[in-house]
Amino acid sequence: MNNTIDLFSKINLIEPLQRAITATGYTKPTPIQQLAIPHLLEGRDLLGCAQTGTGKTAAFALPILQQLAHGGRRLEPRQARSLILTPTRELAIQIFDSFKNYGRFLRLRYAVVYGGVGQGAQVQAVRGGVDVLIATPGRLLDLIDQRCLSLRNLEIFVLDEADRMLDMGFVNDIRKIIAMLPQQRQNLFFSATMPRDIKQLADSMLTDPVTVEVTPVSSTVELIQQSLMYVERSRKGDLLRHLLKNPKFQRVIVFTRTKHGANRVSENLEKNRISSAAIHGNKSQGARQRALEDFRSGRVRVLVATDIAARGIDIDNISHVINYEIPNIPESYVHRIGRTARAGAEGIAVSFCDAEERAFIRDIEKVIAQPIPVDISQPYHSEDVANSRLMSKGKAKAAIEGGGGGGRSRGGRRGGGRSRRGGRR
Repeated sequence: MNNTIDLFSKINLIEPLQRAITATGYTKPTPIQQLAIPHLLEGRDLLGCAQTGTGKTAAFALPILQQLAHGGRRLEPRQARSLILTPTRELAIQIFDSFKNYGRFLRLRYAVVYGGVGQGAQVQAVRGGVDVLIATPGRLLDLIDQRCLSLRNLEIFVLDEADRMLDMGFVNDIRKIIAMLPQQRQNLFFSATMPRDIKQLADSMLTDPVTVEVTPVSSTVELIQQSLMYVERSRKGDLLRHLLKNPKFQRVIVFTRTKHGANRVSENLEKNRISSAAIHGNKSQGARQRALEDFRSGRVRVLVATDIAARGIDIDNISHVINYEIPNIPESYVHRIGRTARAGAEGIAVSFCDAEERAFIRDIEKVIAQPIPVDISQPYHSEDVANSRLMSKGKAKAAIEGGGGGGRSRGGRRGGGRSRRGGRR
């Protein structure tokens, strides 16, 4: 494979796509685009290990659009020619916008379906058939169950953010959807991490795939200036407000483990005249979109988010990520801090650690294969926390949940999975 494709014009894309790329201002493909697009244009299955911010969406959108434009198959009612399955509403909307942007000069039909909103407009959008369908698992299954949509003629299937899909409890939905697909199809599988269960799912879905790996965990982490601040849990709010007095904290994402925690932190910031918005699974779709737009435009300086709500947020120039609460899954730490290291940029990540969270830090440092430097210069540094006896991970999780810090629910899902009616993602 030629790894020296330095310009989009050197990739064998049709003129309408080249024109759209030029209109967006892109000239140089990212590594995943260089590696993936030629294989996908040949119709190969692909296993991609890539994080958000690597140019992954264009890497699969451009070849899919080219194949659909060349295929010329007539659309049939309530059928989709290609399906991109993704875990969250926000990411589904972003991918939908990308397809419309790249395909602006093609005569193709696009639709996006997701839960949390009425389905009437979505049913209407797929009624005449679509070339490209972007969907979250729950709403997709709802529409199929109601016979508003069929996947029997699907040509291309993309499973995006597979690790987050499994983390959110969607594995059974995914297997149901895969079982509905025709045998003859092209498959694309993307995941930021490749633990054993993800690899097993990929092996069951892909045929003789090309494997593309870009921006591994270690190289992403190396781009980020990390610091660890030991602090009593009751003083975390004070420490956050202290840091935000620094004008260098221009566009900040603050992570909490729970929805209630996100609301609490955001409300406290607003009381102290620091513009903020919370985003999590209990927020309406309209509220989530408004929060994202306010954050993107700079009207809001701080976005307070849970892991699930923030996964797939595609916003550049985030100056800082603050882990107000340490995640109890080490890989989530990498996903979080990666919000501030987009497409090879550098970033800054700060983590607040209380006594019960020290076991989580130990696990994180194993995954990233490096210690996180401790900042003792901050005014709320706690030697008691720093020198506290390290409890086991299980006890730490129980202590945090018992104290209202929250983590996962009993079934392994976190906010925003499936409900019986209308609440599926």
